[in-house]
Amino acid sequence: MQLHHVQLSCAPGGEDAQRRFYCEGLGLAEVGKPAALAGRGGCWFRSGQVEIHIGVEAAFTPAVKAHPALLVDDEQELDRLARRVARLGFDVDHTERTTFAGMLRFHTRDGAGNRVEIMTPARV
Repeated sequence: MQLHHVQLSCAPGGEDAQRRFYCEGLGLAEVGKPAALAGRGGCWFRSGQVEIHIGVEAAFTPAVKAHPALLVDDEQELDRLARRVARLGFDVDHTERTTFAGMLRFHTRDGAGNRVEIMTPARV
């Protein structure tokens, strides 16, 4: 079994903030939604085999604890993404950088305030 995608949400009209975070901040590419789903709003993003689907919810509340954890190749990429996301105005939290055994990480919030974790294996 493999994971196909993670679904997160945003409020109506929140797609541009999500594009800013996922495309400009994390470097994912926006991909088209199937015609049957396009009228529902939202947007989809992909990098390699990772897909994040953003749906629209009228009574939206950001995911505060639940989150996707995206794996990057090395510490340099981890730090580069943290700087880029911060430059775009998104909060970056390094307080738990080494609390996950064998990994380095940071947490951030996407354009809708959903928690997102970025991590990489720690080199010993």
